[in-house]
Amino acid sequence: MAPKRWFTLLRNVTTAVAAVAAAASFATPAIAAQPPSTDVVGGTRAAQGEFPFMVRLSMGCGGALYTNQIVLTAAHCVSRTGSNTSITATVGVVDLQSTSAKKIKSTYVYQSPTYGTSTGGDWALIKLASPVTGLSTLPIATTTTYNTGTFTVAGWGAATEGGAQQRYLLKATVPFVSDSTCQAQGGSYPDLIPSAEICAGNLSAGGVDTCQGDSGGPMFRRDNNSAWIQVGIVSWGDGCARPHAPGVYTEVSTFASKIAAAAASL
Repeated sequence: MAPKRWFTLLRNVTTAVAAVAAAASFATPAIAAQPPSTDVVGGTRAAQGEFPFMVRLSMGCGGALYTNQIVLTAAHCVSRTGSNTSITATVGVVDLQSTSAKKIKSTYVYQSPTYGTSTGGDWALIKLASPVTGLSTLPIATTTTYNTGTFTVAGWGAATEGGAQQRYLLKATVPFVSDSTCQAQGGSYPDLIPSAEICAGNLSAGGVDTCQGDSGGPMFRRDNNSAWIQVGIVSWGDGCARPHAPGVYTEVSTFASKIAAAAASL
């Protein structure tokens, strides 16, 4: 991870620290049985089955079903490419404590080889030990057609900056922010990679955003056929839901062909 991200980004949940935090949150949930209705910072609870492609990863990140056996997530959520049986994917539920949850171990991780370079590429693939049945996948954008408008984000991450991870899947909507406007916000944003990253959020007021533990999850919207399509991957941002500090997402369309090729090789 580049130095500016390590020191300024609270969204990223990585390495052993994240694994310990995630394990602790699952062992002793830090939330009430009836959590507040506003979470994911500024969102609401998702209905069971509303986003069947959503995945919670045991290292404390999110993801989406790219195929019925491959999860698309963020490169900063994993450490390297290679065999890996240590990750558990939880799918099929909005309540992580539901007895209906399907839990599947990983077998292999592919981390984008351009992650951390000037060309960007905060994406990774996790192959599961067995296919997921009965759940739909989330297609990814292959062109820039859907890279504007209003997007949906979802995850089990913190409801407030520095807060606890959530038991229930929460959702929110965030508007597109242009590259030039995003870069003009100061902080880490002048380092945005326009060809590889998309910004989204309520710029002047803040209040709605992804947060720690949402990393790797999808940013998506409806396509021309009213079907969900993924346009981004939760990547970074200065804090959570601050004014003039939008979320930054991997621009999926830029890497669509590389993602497809990597998935075909797994």
